[in-house]
Amino acid sequence: MITKESINFTVDLGVRLDYQIRTMHQDDYDEVYKLWTTIHGFAMRSIDDSKAGVSAFLNRNPDLSVVAVVDGKIVGTILVGTDGRHGSFYHVCVQEEYRKHGIGKAMVTEAMFRLKDQGINKIQLVAFAGNEVGNQFWHAEGWRERVDYNTYDFVLNDENIIRFNS
Repeated sequence: MITKESINFTVDLGVRLDYQIRTMHQDDYDEVYKLWTTIHGFAMRSIDDSKAGVSAFLNRNPDLSVVAVVDGKIVGTILVGTDGRHGSFYHVCVQEEYRKHGIGKAMVTEAMFRLKDQGINKIQLVAFAGNEVGNQFWHAEGWRERVDYNTYDFVLNDENIIRFNS
């Protein structure tokens, strides 16, 4: 069970940066969606990433997803879900000007603890092959790229259109 709502950090890498990692709430959607639209190469689906879609995801996975906040502004997100067997990370991002301050690592660590508290022992995620920044991050954090199996998708709703940010 999650017993804390947020964690506060202070980082000084030549410039002091205070940030908070906290639970993502339904009323964060507009700010979160706006952040997602600014991330280069980020993929969003018209239905799954709509307000109703994200709300349903958060309701199915209460208290697992996190945001990073600097000066009251959301600068990072992870949608965190579980099927009861594996955890999954979606839409992991940090606003470009706030990268290299440990925010991504802090969000991932907090999300991992939340899943472990639920009895989850393994986490999976998708990083597009062309996402150099993301793939470098996951490799640097010790995540293992799987090359021993294939991943397949089957579209159940053709209206759930995927769009990549430029």
